[in-house]
Amino acid sequence: MSEDLKYIQLVEKARYGDKQCLERLAEEARGRLGVYVYRLTLAEDLTDEIVQESMLEMCKILGKLKRPDRFWPWLYGIATNKFHRHQRTERTQARAAKSAANRGSGSRREGLENLVSQELKQIVSTAMRKLRTRHRAVLIMRCFDEMSYADIAESMGCSEFSTRMLFLRAKRSLQKELSRNGFGRGSLLAALILFGKMTAPSEAAAAGVSVTAATTKVGLAATLVGTAISKTTLVSLTTAGVLAVGTIAVTSGPEKNIIGQQPGGNPHIFSTSGQANNSGEEYWYFFPEGAGNPMMMRRKSNANGKESYSQLLQNDQANYYYHKNTIYINNYRTWADDLSVARLPTDNPQLSKFLSQVEGSGEQMEYVPGRERGLLVIATVDRNRNGNRFWAIRHDNVLDEDYFQSDWPIGAGTIDNRDEMHKRGWTYFRITGQVNGEKVSGAGRLPFVYATSRRYGAWLKLQVAGGLKITDSDEGARVYGAGGAVKATYKAGSFFRGLARPWMGLHSIDTVRRDAAEQRLWFATKHIPGNDKARVEMDHGQVKLIYTIDLKTDVIDRIEFSGTNGIAGELRFSYLQNIDEVDAGNEFAKPRKRSYQTPQQYEEGLLWLVQLAEGALGK
Repeated sequence: MSEDLKYIQLVEKARYGDKQCLERLAEEARGRLGVYVYRLTLAEDLTDEIVQESMLEMCKILGKLKRPDRFWPWLYGIATNKFHRHQRTERTQARAAKSAANRGSGSRREGLENLVSQELKQIVSTAMRKLRTRHRAVLIMRCFDEMSYADIAESMGCSEFSTRMLFLRAKRSLQKELSRNGFGRGSLLAALILFGKMTAPSEAAAAGVSVTAATTKVGLAATLVGTAISKTTLVSLTTAGVLAVGTIAVTSGPEKNIIGQQPGGNPHIFSTSGQANNSGEEYWYFFPEGAGNPMMMRRKSNANGKESYSQLLQNDQANYYYHKNTIYINNYRTWADDLSVARLPTDNPQLSKFLSQVEGSGEQMEYVPGRERGLLVIATVDRNRNGNRFWAIRHDNVLDEDYFQSDWPIGAGTIDNRDEMHKRGWTYFRITGQVNGEKVSGAGRLPFVYATSRRYGAWLKLQVAGGLKITDSDEGARVYGAGGAVKATYKAGSFFRGLARPWMGLHSIDTVRRDAAEQRLWFATKHIPGNDKARVEMDHGQVKLIYTIDLKTDVIDRIEFSGTNGIAGELRFSYLQNIDEVDAGNEFAKPRKRSYQTPQQYEEGLLWLVQLAEGALGK
């Protein structure tokens, strides 16, 4: 049985009145709590007093502890609060100072005097003593008790990200105090280890003290935000301009609100239109495979200086929205309330200019070039400082950072609004319809999020009654003639241009319109009254494409064809919620890889739909 499970069972039994278990729990808690409190107070007599008070409090209110697995964060919180109360009185402060003057003579440090010189110990001890109590507490819990940021957050009554930021500030404060005595930047880890050995309960315990570099990491996000709030750093970064890959580059940023809020607590807005409401807004765009590939996005707003959390998060797992202490998980990516097209900082100037022409808007987002893997762009809006900024860096593992997963408060409720296929993360779909009197049928597989796109990658098979057939998968795209011969080859993903690609990180309505803009096709967007659907009409001379898109499900319902030369038809899409009885070896079998090779052509974008309507596909 694991140690964690043992103490959880011990706490559980003690909560329900088992006196023997309560005594065993108190014995274990007293020893561990004594080390934590001494490192907090640096005073023997005050440590004994706070531990005693904390143990009495623990016994009195143990029955109120709802989760036994959170016992240690709960107990540490009690002890920390007791210390805060003692600090408020002059009597306790005087007693702590007197005890500190005698530090080193007690049994706690017996046999430890030879570890390091007295002068070095005094420097480290003084530096730790000058830290704020919360800074000292978070360093102790993280470095010596190896508590997770989530556990520390619960103990200190704040969000996980706030705890990371507190730990970052604590490290910087300690480094600042050490630097006043000639310690360089590389001395922080050594100083923490020394402090741990100095305050260990015995020589044997001191020998086992270690602090790893991994323990002292707070995550990319906290580091960046901590850097961004430094005025000196902002000045130096602005002066430096665009730096090399792997460092921070600063340019002007967006001046328009990117995300708004739908009444009722459900989000949908992703727009460059509308004035920003709050100062301190922050937007993250992460491209694990580089610009032009799948994107993750998050938004945080610091309203009126109050503590805030990621209001919207669209990562590799799902689409989340936090509102009034509730986390909503939705099918759809965000879309703009005015149905304007979503813009990205990585959009090339030509694409941005064309979208502005179509929408009659002069607003363009600042362009951030870069095709490197792991591209992360952070845009901040700070009207109080009269400026907006971009930070563009390369960071391969940002999806592993807790901050990009969530930073919502502990205890927030969750409402999962997703249907079965979105909970699964992918599904199969069918295509039926006709084009110019010829029946069209097909099938495919569609991943909804980046996390499922590798294992359940997108593929498509489409058959026209006259014998024409197209296939598209990660192994390439092809057009076959009536006899089965390959008529043309295309890049993988070519026939998904003009179709929904939710795993790419944008809503379907934005994906198809941006596909149109890449081909310089003019389009118009209209909301269909009475439901949550929209129509997008694209004009390509003699052929018009009309999309019907379900906004709440984030998929394409139908594509209609019309033209001046009698061209007519439609493709209807249906998506499978339940796939338990699907025959994956027949209708939904992935297109097979062909052994022979033919010269591969460039992708046509969504123009393949125009060619399908004109009967010119593959010619």
